[in-house]
Amino acid sequence: MKKLMIGNEAVSRGLYEGGIKVVSSYPGTPSTEITEFLAKYDDIKSEWAPNEKVGAEVAFGASLAGVRSACAMKHVGLNVAADPLFTLSYTGVNGGLIVCVADDPAMHSSQNEQDSRHYAIAAKVPMLEPSDSQEAYEFAKSAFDLSEKFDTPVILRMCTRVAHSQSIVEIGDRVEIPDKPYVKNGAKFIMVPANAIKRHVVVEERTAKLKEYAETCPFNRVEKADSDIGIITSGTSYQYVKEVFGDTVNVLKIGMPNPLPEQLILDFAAGVKTLYVIEELDPIIETHCRNLGLKPIGKDLFSPLGEYSQETIAKAFNKPEKPTVKADTVSPARPPMMCAGCPHRGLYYTLAKNKITVIGDIGCYTLGAQPPLSAVDSTLCMGASVSGLHGFLKANSDAASKTVAVIGDSTFMHSGITGLVNIAYNGTNATVIILDNSITGMTGHQQNPTTGFNIKGDPAGKVDLESLCRAIGIRRVRVVDPYDLKACDTAIKEELSVNEPSVIISRRPCVLLKYVKAAPPLAVDKDKCRSCKKCMSLGCPAISFKEGKAHIDATLCVGCEVCKGLCPFGAIIKEEN
Repeated sequence: MKKLMIGNEAVSRGLYEGGIKVVSSYPGTPSTEITEFLAKYDDIKSEWAPNEKVGAEVAFGASLAGVRSACAMKHVGLNVAADPLFTLSYTGVNGGLIVCVADDPAMHSSQNEQDSRHYAIAAKVPMLEPSDSQEAYEFAKSAFDLSEKFDTPVILRMCTRVAHSQSIVEIGDRVEIPDKPYVKNGAKFIMVPANAIKRHVVVEERTAKLKEYAETCPFNRVEKADSDIGIITSGTSYQYVKEVFGDTVNVLKIGMPNPLPEQLILDFAAGVKTLYVIEELDPIIETHCRNLGLKPIGKDLFSPLGEYSQETIAKAFNKPEKPTVKADTVSPARPPMMCAGCPHRGLYYTLAKNKITVIGDIGCYTLGAQPPLSAVDSTLCMGASVSGLHGFLKANSDAASKTVAVIGDSTFMHSGITGLVNIAYNGTNATVIILDNSITGMTGHQQNPTTGFNIKGDPAGKVDLESLCRAIGIRRVRVVDPYDLKACDTAIKEELSVNEPSVIISRRPCVLLKYVKAAPPLAVDKDKCRSCKKCMSLGCPAISFKEGKAHIDATLCVGCEVCKGLCPFGAIIKEEN
């Protein structure tokens, strides 16, 4: 059967047909849909994990028990999962284990554009990299056999374009793989130094076998043409090369970027006069070629920054531009912003008004850094706000009355808890604000341990944030409604004034959740409006200025009334039915 699929759905279908039984992941664009699609299969045990490290360890446990398993994450999530990954390389597997990672060249939704191929090289595990949805399906399905054949976890590397683009996939049926028996084997699975030293020998022997396999594996292929030009490429760059050149140049498509073949590349290079390497981000393949004594043209022609495109490739080879249709007007920029009625807006307005230094974190609340609020001073990685606040105040204790950390409920569960433990343990005079919008917002409304529901929407254990914070050792814990500006102002001032750690939970569900019912939209009494633009300081997309007066777009307004409480002239009113 043929079906149109985005790359992530194709991966999930390949894993499903390959016999997966357990998947555990933390949502992260552009990888999220892999696990969401897998959750639709009732014969698979799917779950959201608190973070990527936990997801990888759950997958390991399932593999150890003898079933095929996987975890999925974005590239920065692999940083979190690196600890188990590197030792997983030593232990190997029982049931096949796939680590799906999606890189984000051009940083469409990420804080960096790191190249995950480095992890495969450093951890000494094989990596597969598909170029379209059909390959995503095939590679995911084949990865289990590769994992079990070579006794290793396998990394399946996606990127934003492949993960979210659609193409036709010819799918098949699920293969029921018998569970492998669990046999106690401490020498293989207990990684104390004495055992790990011996397992390192196994890793090197496996790497040698994988290098030999790479020479003839089905993931790498040569496409010959009557040309003196040879291009080595991989992933989405392969698609751009084919769109620009078609079948007019020789192409070596690398589908297994680790370990890279040697003789296959040397033979390919020997058959051309000019050798190019086209790969996004870092020169992994190019460096390998140079280590083989070749002199390819690579990053001296192609940038190590961002995504490539058909235009990028054509321009590099001085190809004429293909005719395109362009709009005769320039579309205005649409910077990302918090939604109308976003529960974070009132809290951020209060912080900005009081000139509070805000150590920020990763999530939709990062958008509080945008003007006019401009309320966030730093953003590093998941959970860094809490630990960063501790360090900031260790360096400058006088800043305690004017500095806070903000972190979302899902991010707090991901990696904020340990930072708060550190604050309580070391007695830092720090105020942490947990922005609890009752969901994982930025990646598309996934459940998390604080929501009370699992990945399938069924009731699940729910973490009580207030009790958790107190159990950690925080005595001062209070909850505020971010729509209540006066309550926010009072809570922030009071907690910053005390000389001990404290937590403020800013709690109101995301306005985009299906169960949240919008109130009637507000309106502006033009006669009362004095054009002071104080309402504009909220940065609400529903509020604008027309003909010198404030205007509220009824199609966007959810009636949160934050602006109503802010207007000093009572010009913002409830619209009469």
